[in-house]
Amino acid sequence: MSEFKADFGLVGLGVMGRNLLLNACDGGFAVAGLDTDAAKVAALEREAPAGRAMGSTDTFAFVKLVKKPRTILLLVPAGDATDRAIADLLPHLEAGDLLVDAGNAHFSDTERRMAWLNNQGLHFMGTGVSGGARGARFGPSIMPGGNREDYERVRPLFEKIAARTENGPCAAWLGHGAAGHYVKMVHNGIEYGLMQLIAEIYDLLKGAAGLDNHELHLLFRSWNEGRLHSFLMEITAHILQFPDTEGPGLLLDKIQDKAQQKGTGKWTSQHALDLGIPIPTIDAAVAMRGLSALKQQRLAASAKYEKPVPHLSGMDVERLSGQAEAALYFAFLGTYAQGLHLLREASREKGFDLDLATIAGSWRGGCIIRAQLLEDILSAYAAEPGLQHLFLSERIAGQLAGAVPATRELLQAAVRSGIPAMALSATLAYFDAWTSGRLPLNLVQAQRDCFGEHSYERVDREGVFRTNWH
Repeated sequence: MSEFKADFGLVGLGVMGRNLLLNACDGGFAVAGLDTDAAKVAALEREAPAGRAMGSTDTFAFVKLVKKPRTILLLVPAGDATDRAIADLLPHLEAGDLLVDAGNAHFSDTERRMAWLNNQGLHFMGTGVSGGARGARFGPSIMPGGNREDYERVRPLFEKIAARTENGPCAAWLGHGAAGHYVKMVHNGIEYGLMQLIAEIYDLLKGAAGLDNHELHLLFRSWNEGRLHSFLMEITAHILQFPDTEGPGLLLDKIQDKAQQKGTGKWTSQHALDLGIPIPTIDAAVAMRGLSALKQQRLAASAKYEKPVPHLSGMDVERLSGQAEAALYFAFLGTYAQGLHLLREASREKGFDLDLATIAGSWRGGCIIRAQLLEDILSAYAAEPGLQHLFLSERIAGQLAGAVPATRELLQAAVRSGIPAMALSATLAYFDAWTSGRLPLNLVQAQRDCFGEHSYERVDREGVFRTNWH
C-alpha cells in the first residue's frame, strides 16, 4: 500500500475543523488532521471516506503526512492558542510551507504573525471563515487575505469547499496583509447589528403589541419570503416555534436574556473609533450584550421604575407588521452601509486594496449575514466602484427613503411604550445625521475653543480662528 499523503493539513479537530476536512474529502481532497484529543482524531478517521483522511496527536507525524510544499490550516482559538500552535509546528516546517489561520484572529495579530513567519522563509495568510459548523461541513463563506500568490496555492481548495451561488463560489482573494481577518471582523460586527435589530423588533411586537410566538413565527416566516430573505430571518422563524425538549412550551421562552460575545463585535467598534468612522448600530449591539449581562442590576432597577402602558396593543396587525418589516429592512441596509464604510476607510488606511463589490459577493452564500439585499448592495458597488458610502447610491436611496416614515412611527411607539430599541434608534439617528447638510457641531467647536483654545473654522472665510471668549 502506498504511503498516505494529504493535499493539506489542518490543526484543530473541533466541530468546525473536522467538518471543514470532511467537506474537503467530499471535494476529492486527501486531508490530514492534528489534535491533542485522540477521540477527535478518531472521529475524523471514522467519519471520512476510506483512504481520504488521517489524523494524529503528534505534530511531527502530522507534518510528515502533508505533501510538500505544505499547506496547513489552523482552526484553533484566537490569541495565545494560535501562537502556541504555530510554535509547535515551526521546528517541523520548511521554507516555502504555507500556514493559513482560518480562526477569528484579530487583524493586528495576523499582521504580526505574517511578518514573523515571512522572515523565516514561511508563508502565512489570515482567512475569515463564516457559516458555523453546518457551513464548514457543506459550504462556508471564505474570506482570504495576504499575498495573491499564496492565495493561488489554496484557490482550488477554497473554491471547492466554499458555498456556491448561481454566480459561483463564495470565496475570493480580498486584499493584502490582514485583509481577510479584517473583513471577517467587520462581517461579525454587522452580524451583531443585524441580530440585535431582529431582537428589538421581536421585543416590540411581543412585549408592546402582544403577539405570541406562533404569530411571530408566521410573521418572520412571511418576511423571509420577501426582501428580508436571509439566513438570520430563516433561523429566527424556526426558533420561534421550536419546542422545549426538557418540558412544556417553547424553548425560546426558557432561555436566559443574557447574550455572550467572543469579542469580534467589540473589536469592530474599537477599530472604527480608532479610525473615526461611525458605526452606531454595531456599537449599540455590543452595548446591549454588555447590558444583558447585568441581569441582577437590571432586575433591581426594574422594581424601582414603572414602565409605561404599551402603545402598540390594539393596533391593526397588518399595518403594524408592515411598519416593522419596513423598519427592519431600513435598519439592515443601514447596518451593512456602516460596515462597508468602515471597510472602505480601513482599506485606505491599511493598504488592503479591498473591493467592496467582491466582498458583498463573497457574503451572498454560506455566511451568517447572507441575505437577498446583498444583491442590491453588490449591484450598487459594481455600478460605482468609487462609491464613498452606500447611502449615496441612487440604487439604494429610493429604497431607504421609502422605509423611513414607517421606521419613525414604529420608534415613536417604542419610546412611548418603554421598549428599548437602541440599535434601531441608532440606525435612524445615523441616517438623519448622514443626510443632514448641517449638524450642531458648530456649538461643540465653539465650546472647545472657549475652554481649551482649540480653534475653529468659519463658514464665511478661509482659515483657522481662535477667539478670546473671556
